[in-house]
Amino acid sequence: QVRLVESGGGLVQAGGSMRLSCAASGRTVSGYGMGWFRQAPGKEREFVAAISKSGGSTYYADSVKGRFAISRNNAENTLYLQMNDLKPEDTAVYYCAQRSYSGPSITERGYDYWGQGTQVTVSS
Repeated sequence: QVRLVESGGGLVQAGGSMRLSCAASGRTVSGYGMGWFRQAPGKEREFVAAISKSGGSTYYADSVKGRFAISRNNAENTLYLQMNDLKPEDTAVYYCAQRSYSGPSITERGYDYWGQGTQVTVSS
């Protein structure tokens, strides 16, 4: 059974930084693409960033490009999302997800396992 647990969320002022972590258990992350999604109140869940199994390929939503960075430490079975220059519109519950394929995906349907999410709140 794959289990993904996000951490690192909280409250930050606009312009600040935060790093989210996603610890995986039950299956090594090294062979699979992974991603981050978010869901703001009253909105559908949306793609944020994705990374291939090796970390060699990454993709970002236009809204976070240049501010967020996805990375992974396969030896520690952990996925990260470094978020800089945060804006109030980044406020959302952030979810990590794991695929059953090696490449990244920007769609929810491309992922088989999901964490419970961590709340990120950016105050203006």
